[in-house]
Formats: sequence, C-alpha cells, structure tokens
Amino acid sequence: MTTIDAPLTSARRAFAAYPSLKGKCAFVTGGATGIGAAMVQAYADQGVTVGFIDIAEQQGQQLCQQITETGGTAWFRRVDVTDIAALQTAISEFSDAVGPVDILINNVANDTRHAMQDLTPEGWNQSFDVNLRPAFFAIQAVAETMIDRKQGSIVNFGSISWKAKVDSMPAYTTAKAALHGLTRSFVKPLGAAGVRINTVLPGWVMTDRQIALHLDAEGEVFLQANQPLAGRITPEDAAAMALFLSADDSAMCTGQEFSVDGGWI
Repeated sequence: MTTIDAPLTSARRAFAAYPSLKGKCAFVTGGATGIGAAMVQAYADQGVTVGFIDIAEQQGQQLCQQITETGGTAWFRRVDVTDIAALQTAISEFSDAVGPVDILINNVANDTRHAMQDLTPEGWNQSFDVNLRPAFFAIQAVAETMIDRKQGSIVNFGSISWKAKVDSMPAYTTAKAALHGLTRSFVKPLGAAGVRINTVLPGWVMTDRQIALHLDAEGEVFLQANQPLAGRITPEDAAAMALFLSADDSAMCTGQEFSVDGGWI
C-alpha cells in the first residue's frame, strides 16, 4: 500500500494515500485544534486545498502557516460558528478564493460537562448553537453547488456519547444524537446527484484538551474499563476515517455511521 509519511502529532502509522483527493477543496469547521487540526493537516498532506475556521485564532494562524511553509495550501479565518451569517460567508469566501467545496467536514463541537440540574435554557441553546446548528447551515451553504456538480462528500462528526448513555453532558449528548438524524435527512436529496453524507462517531479521543481536563487517574480507570482495544485513540485515527469517507474509495458509502472508538460501543 502506498503511504504518506505525514507529520503526525502522535506516534502512529502513516496515512494511506488517496490519489482521488489530490486537487480537491475541503472545508473544516473547528479546524485549529484537536481532531480538527489533525484533519486539516491530513488533507493538506493529500494535496487537498483546505480551508478551516475556528475561534482559536492563534492556533489557526499557526497551523495555516505550518502547512504553507511545508508546501501545502491552507486558508484560515477566525469565525464564531454561532454566527451563522459569518459561517456561511466564510464558506462563500473560501469558494470564491480557491474553488467550490468538494469536501465538507462538520467537526466543530463543545463537550463541556454539565449536570442536568445545573443546565439552564440558555446553556441548552448554547450547546445546540455549537454542536448542531452550524452543521445544518454549513451543509446548506455547499449543497446546491455539490448537487449542480454531481459530486461531493460531507462528513458530520457525531459522538458515541449518546450510544454509551453518557450522563455528564445531556445537552451535548442530545445535540450529537440529533446530528445523526441530520445526516440521514440529507441522504436522498444529495444521493440523487451522487453526493455522499456520512457520520463519524469518535470515541474518547486523546486531544490535548481531553488529556488536560479529564485524563486523571480516575479517567485512566474509566478508559480501561470501557475501551476494549488497548491503546489511546488519537486525533489522527479520526482523521484517517474522514480521509477514507472523502475519497473515491468510499464511493458507495452514504447515510452510514463509522465508529472510531476502540470497540467502546
């Protein structure tokens, strides 16, 4: 198998090379850190022109510069995805600058823990404003062009949390469950034009944020008790699945859920 020796943030195998991705344009929400940053780098390594947005401006600019300096093509804007007009404007500006979006990755999320009794109506709405609404309106922004061109792949990043009955963040878990319904609602109208849409369900991915906030001694015990496959899931593991679902290798996959959870569910 041909491989790309991509600069990874963790020690793991190199990515497979997908020739069908070279020259494509991808847009990633929440792309400056964590899983999003791993995907942005992975797409750039495949020869994809990658645009991404995030509220983390410094990290986003650094990643964009890193990709550019190593021969890739990247485009970054600071955008708060709760501002739908700004989100759709960014997608439009990226398309005007480099070409129509071939691949849309709805990755942005906020999994801040919250107890049921402490959750306010405002907190509930804020969770949905980040974890669900941007996905719909990003799809809305690219769907017409994808349909007209009769090509495209959309990957929505869900979560295993609702399947695992996680009870420490009900608003997040509900929003992520709804994202699966969102994916399936687009299967037929997009599929008629050859456009695919799928959902990736990451398990407990060891981003810098997750390690800093939750991977203490108790977290290690919890991980070992629930994830059958030894080792830790890295952002690159999730990125590898996104690459596959964006490439022609998954040409007949749509409306499906793909778990990257080490056997958790």
